[in-house]
Amino acid sequence: MVELPPETMGTVVNRLRRAQGQIGGVLRMIEEGRDCQDIVTQLAAVSRALDRAGFAIIAAGLKQCLVESGGEETLDSKTMEKLFLSLA
Repeated sequence: MVELPPETMGTVVNRLRRAQGQIGGVLRMIEEGRDCQDIVTQLAAVSRALDRAGFAIIAAGLKQCLVESGGEETLDSKTMEKLFLSLA
């Protein structure tokens, strides 16, 4: 299990809360029949917020994930690379 440092945890939680608010805004925009370009712009902002939260989690946990645990490596470099690429 990855344990985030408190300062990283706060940043990640804030980004996720912001994304949650943006998603609510996108839903309202759709329900109100707003312009497609405005909706897509907001969706892109949500996507960036989620990506940044994911990158922060991976960056904070990278060392911990690669450190041996009980004599076995918890995640190898290929698995970590796949995690990073899944956010790209």
